[in-house]
This record gives sequence, C-alpha cells and structure tokens, in this order.
Amino acid sequence: MKNHKPFLVGITGGIGSGKSTVAQIFSILSIPIYYADDRAKWLMAHDPHLKEQIIAAFGKESYSAEGELNRSFLASHVFADEDKVKLINSLVHPAVRKDFEAWSAAQKSPYVLKEAALLFETGSYQELDKVINVSAPLKLRMTRVLLRDPHRNEAQVNAIIDKQLPDEEKNNKADYVIKNTDNKLLIPQVLKIHQELLNTQIGN
Repeated sequence: MKNHKPFLVGITGGIGSGKSTVAQIFSILSIPIYYADDRAKWLMAHDPHLKEQIIAAFGKESYSAEGELNRSFLASHVFADEDKVKLINSLVHPAVRKDFEAWSAAQKSPYVLKEAALLFETGSYQELDKVINVSAPLKLRMTRVLLRDPHRNEAQVNAIIDKQLPDEEKNNKADYVIKNTDNKLLIPQVLKIHQELLNTQIGN
C-alpha cells in the first residue's frame, strides 16, 4: 500500500443510538478511534491557547484558581444560552479539528474513525471522507438512555434529542447506515462496512 494519510471516516448517531458500542467493534478490528466529544473536554481543560480564549470570552470564573475547568459555571452561564453555546463552539471546534488532524496524521491504519455526536450539526462531517450514522428508533433510544443514565428524565433526554438532527436526515446525509435495533445484528453490519473501507483503500 502506498504511504499516505489515513482515510477519515466519521461515526455519529443520536443519543441512545449505540454509536459508542459500534465504535468499540471497530476498535476490536484494530481501527483507531478519535472520541471527539471526550477530546473536546480534555482540550478545554488542558490546551493553554483554548483556555485563554474561553477566559477572554466568559471570564475568569470559567476556571478554578487551580486552573481546572469550572463545569458548573459553564453549565449554568454558557450552555443555557444559545448564543453563548455558539460562541464556545466557535472556540472549541477549531481546537478539536487541529487536534484531530495531528492525531490522524500519526496513525498507521488504512482508515481512522472520528466518533462525535454532532458531526452533521457542526458541519465537521465535510472534513471527512465518509460518514457512518448509527440509527435506532426514537422509543428504543429513549429506553436505552433512561436505563443507562438513571439521573436523567424523559424531558431532559428530549431536550438533547431536539438539538440533534432527526435520524432520517442523518441517514440521508451519511454514506453508511448501521441499524442498531433489537432484531438486527451489529457485527455483520460493521464487518461489511469495514471490508468496503479496506477495499477502497486497496483500490487507491
């Protein structure tokens, strides 16, 4: 195989769709996974330039005296305000993009996966070669989330769902759709996509 940068594949899905489970299956196949949402939190806490930008935008209360991210302050003063959410996203998303570029360039795999809840909503899917959407019926997703996160109620889950594109729209935008329902096996679907992606790279 020619020496080139890895093929960039996104994996997304609404809350409770099971995208993390699907990502784990790809991980078992030795495909590197970049967890964008976790990485964004890490960068907000550790990237000096991003920290400076957040403090400039939202004040010193954004971090504790020890320099730790003040999550309760951000939750009550930033994430409750749609304009402030757009502002913080405009700071965090470029930092994540730069971090992902550096991470993916260091990988030796034929392709890598970027796992993120809001790939389509943020427009970051446009920087990827292919996108996989993990799809599941709304009722099943709600049941999964309430079982997984007992501290959440139905209204809170619906509030999160409202900020995400409808499943049908994601399916139409995605290159691949994995159906994570109770009567559909996940592993054969993942293996089929995995083989297609490998074949694409061999063809190049």
